[in-house]
Amino acid sequence: MIIKEIKAKKIKNSRKQNAIQILIKTDQGTGIGSAPSGSSKSKKEVIDFPKQGIDKSIEFVNSKLNKELENFQISEWDDIKRVEEILREHDMSERWEKIGGNTVVALEFALLQTLSKGSIWSFFNPLTDKMPRPLGNCVGGGKHVKNGTDIQEFLLLSLNADSFSSAALANKKIHKNLKKPLKKHLLKEKMTDEGAWAPDLNTEEILDILTKVVDDYNKKINFKVNIGLDIAADSLWDGKHYVYKDRKLTKKEQIKYVVELIEKYNLVYVEDPLEENDFSGFAELKKKVGHRCIICGDDLIATNIKNLEKAISKNSINGVIIKPNQIGSLIKMKEAIDLAKKEKIYPVISHRSGETEDTTISQLSVAFNLPVIKCGIYGKEREAKINELKKIEKEIKKGKITSKHL
Repeated sequence: MIIKEIKAKKIKNSRKQNAIQILIKTDQGTGIGSAPSGSSKSKKEVIDFPKQGIDKSIEFVNSKLNKELENFQISEWDDIKRVEEILREHDMSERWEKIGGNTVVALEFALLQTLSKGSIWSFFNPLTDKMPRPLGNCVGGGKHVKNGTDIQEFLLLSLNADSFSSAALANKKIHKNLKKPLKKHLLKEKMTDEGAWAPDLNTEEILDILTKVVDDYNKKINFKVNIGLDIAADSLWDGKHYVYKDRKLTKKEQIKYVVELIEKYNLVYVEDPLEENDFSGFAELKKKVGHRCIICGDDLIATNIKNLEKAISKNSINGVIIKPNQIGSLIKMKEAIDLAKKEKIYPVISHRSGETEDTTISQLSVAFNLPVIKCGIYGKEREAKINELKKIEKEIKKGKITSKHL
């Protein structure tokens, strides 16, 4: 198909921030992509937008890029790489400081949607019978809400659920069932910017309540919902200690504390338990509890293959967060996914706190046979991704494979 027009505009994300949306028109149809923004960011991430702001990115797309890519032909994955090479002629900086990583991701999402005619998964992986399982944020704090609990996310994950839909339903029901026991403890905001409950309780109090609600629900189903945490430890680190509201821990004490939480509450997933440069600390923790828990690196890796290679060499993780706009490149994102799979590390594709209703990550999770997608539970931007995966699951079950397989 041949590109006829590319047009960018501003939209609002779930945090009411400006986000970029890009529309691509071709001789065979259109595609739209938009990029999210995170509130808890690694210092290793690319830049969302240039220092002049989102308007500079929109001007670049609508004036320069629109003209340069007019009559450009796209037919396969490698054409995304060719477009990225053209973008690099305008911005050679490692962190996309002139164009903005979000501009690149929104454009590449739109290209994929156009190329696949809205069905990325069946374009690249039509014979799959695999679906990811949802990792859902049900209670939160950290940088996702003011004056909340220290730990950023309390998560639900059902790796042994019989389907994506049943696991997503379980997450939704438990989220709903938490309202009553948490109601008198909720902050004024009630929810975080990811749609998780925001109580004024400490970590153990939340985990006690959550464990009871999860255990009660597990009695009604034929699989097991498990609990996980995103500690987002970099937000607690002051350079010497992990500073909680009721304690201050050294690195050694932080590792001991995380191990105790994993063992007491049977946690199956812990993300960013230590600050973003502590590869050795991650390795020590993985050695202690990696046989029973996914020790997942987000800020540690920032979807950067060089950081992932370092983590592999040090045996730091058995799970890695994949966020396209952390690296500002679907090509580099795929390289990180491929390496993680090769090394038997769980690749977990993830939303951001400032989300749009774009569902490309849902499509990519199936296209690349990813085991887990972190997509939230509540809120229209999160539910759009969940509903997209429910739709895909139905299509797979019915065998409606219509798109070209490359």
